[in-house]
Amino acid sequence: MKSEPDAFSIDDLARVNIEPWDGVRNYQARNMLRDQMQVGDQVFFYHSNCDVPGIVGIAEIAKAGYPDDTACNPDAKYYDPKSTSENPRWYRVDVKFVRKLKRTISLNELKVHPALTEMPLVRKGNRLSVMPVASQHWHDILGLE
Repeated sequence: MKSEPDAFSIDDLARVNIEPWDGVRNYQARNMLRDQMQVGDQVFFYHSNCDVPGIVGIAEIAKAGYPDDTACNPDAKYYDPKSTSENPRWYRVDVKFVRKLKRTISLNELKVHPALTEMPLVRKGNRLSVMPVASQHWHDILGLE
């Protein structure tokens, strides 16, 4: 799961402990939030759009997918007039801080690691805010820490 550190960083998550992951406005990412992420699943926290984009921490799903009510609020940053409480278009999960990594594992490092060539994050054109990580890739990445 990625976030720009200026908007919401791993340090912000550490400070608040649990936070709704809202504002996702891509259908493929929405489907993962709604249908696949379950309480207890661990996720990598990825900083994007910064000097060194990369994996900076680990979080855990604290609440499985539920409607993102920011889409129904005209004053919210991620308002979507086509989303209603009766027919929600967008979903979110709550994430809980687990830990910061000992160091940032940069996108450049991930791209050149031979075991990660099939990981969606390192393939061209894949820049969703939420992406799956295969179990073997998870272990390979933690081995880089």
